[in-house]
Amino acid sequence: MPKKKKLFCEINPTCYAISLKKEIIKRHIKNLLGKDKFAKTITEEKLPNIVWEIHSNMIKRAPGVDLTHQFNKAVNIKLACDKINGTIIRPGEVFSFWGAVGKTTKKKGYKEGRIIEKNKLIAGIGGGLCNLGNTIHLLVLHSPLKVTEFHKHSDALAPDEGKRVPFAAGTSVCYNHIDYRFKNTTNQNVQLLAWCEGEMLHAQLRSEKPYPYTYNLVEEEHHFKKEGDKFYRNSKIYREVFNAESGEQTGKELILNNHSEVMFDYSLIPEELIRN
Repeated sequence: MPKKKKLFCEINPTCYAISLKKEIIKRHIKNLLGKDKFAKTITEEKLPNIVWEIHSNMIKRAPGVDLTHQFNKAVNIKLACDKINGTIIRPGEVFSFWGAVGKTTKKKGYKEGRIIEKNKLIAGIGGGLCNLGNTIHLLVLHSPLKVTEFHKHSDALAPDEGKRVPFAAGTSVCYNHIDYRFKNTTNQNVQLLAWCEGEMLHAQLRSEKPYPYTYNLVEEEHHFKKEGDKFYRNSKIYREVFNAESGEQTGKELILNNHSEVMFDYSLIPEELIRN
């Protein structure tokens, strides 16, 4: 079998850096020429209705997890939250993660955390912001807002802590061409809040008034399976829709057919969750 020809970005680190710069420039041009109107208004005054909120610990303490990178991740998330907190997204506007956060650099105070590059976990400036991107994604999934750009990475970067939470991870962001975006397709303003207190990340999606529907995420058929010499996490994640007034379920849609490469020590996979 003939050897597969390498892509330009795979030749060496310099070629990879050139390819990355090219993608960043392409996205800047696309943003300038595109028709999307990006949300830029930030206010300290909070909209009255909480659509959904999340409170999570930023520091993962599990076997094989580098705590230095975890604490650096918390620093990075706080810096990004400072750029996002209080953002108003008006009807028809689009929220762009990188449009709000900007480039992550040492000069701005960002530290080395875990990033995924060429399907491997390595250290990189601004690492860990995927956690924040995923938190925002969870808020949006519990609302009628429309996700317009989403990139998935493995949600099996480290062993689960406690009870499995659907979509606890798995949203990929990389400045600026791998973005997370959603559009306010409703008829009222919404507001995104994100802030840190100690090791905790808090996030809320607010609106001017309640929406007629509520949403819930459920995961089914969760298991691990070996394919060749690698393990993968598999599951199906659904979004259930309920009438806010009556509580009656009105719909259920598959939002992710999960097939994630396990990127932690295989010996830490719970045996009861392994299928042949």
